[in-house]
Amino acid sequence: MAAAHEPVMVAEVLDVLAPSRGGLFVDCTVGLGGHSRALLEAGADRVLALDRDPSALAMAREALAAFGERVELVHADYRELDRVLGERGIDGVSGALADLGVSSMQLDEEGRGFSFRRDEPLDMRMDRTQGPSAADLLRDAAEGELADVIYQFGEERHSRRVARAIVRARAETPIDTTGRLAAIVRRAVPHHGYQRIDPATRTFQALRIWVNRELDGLDAFLERAARRLLAGARLAVITFHSLEDRIVKHTFRAIAKADEQLGIVTRRPLSAADAEVERNPRARSAKLRAIERFA
Repeated sequence: MAAAHEPVMVAEVLDVLAPSRGGLFVDCTVGLGGHSRALLEAGADRVLALDRDPSALAMAREALAAFGERVELVHADYRELDRVLGERGIDGVSGALADLGVSSMQLDEEGRGFSFRRDEPLDMRMDRTQGPSAADLLRDAAEGELADVIYQFGEERHSRRVARAIVRARAETPIDTTGRLAAIVRRAVPHHGYQRIDPATRTFQALRIWVNRELDGLDAFLERAARRLLAGARLAVITFHSLEDRIVKHTFRAIAKADEQLGIVTRRPLSAADAEVERNPRARSAKLRAIERFA
């Protein structure tokens, strides 16, 4: 059975970032603090840990309390990295990590609305202090916009049928729970016999990415983070779906082409070992890519 909130690819992260060299490392998406803990235990002098989710940050603060002043936690989106570093007078870092996507804590926590495995309010915001919820967006979006979002972010080939079904259903009553949305999508997506994944999976992924603007500014963040690397330092990024991985791959290539002092460490993305996938199924889709500033 998988650990409830096990961070993915810890061994690969430590191998790539080499925190035993010491220095300041940035965990751009701290979650529950598993990667930060590993970095500190492996020799990082300090970790600056960011997260946009106040609930995750509170849990990470408790989990990392034993490290005292060696860790600083900041409520900030990873795309605010330049501002966070600038406010602290930090010009360069010895390594950085971004573990993208939704965390197991967010999926498991009741009332967040990320999963269709429970019937609960359709929220999906990683930071519930900001922006519209999934229910808000579904209430106001035009059918064409919905279809585009579900196709682009969910790679759902029946996106137009799903969008049409959502618009029809919301005309009767608002779609404000995960259970109702999942039922609408399941009826809209044609299926025959056994299905490997639930028909609602792609639409829920699309809405989550849309609500949290997960792909917006990812390329710009990668460019800014790479500029902050000290000589010999690396930026590692873990993705969980092809849309994110594609952006990371192409952006790293562009960065390395534009700056001869930066080079790609992972010509092909690293994947979790079979033993980890067996222990923690979430790791199955994880891919790690890294870029380095040469000495």
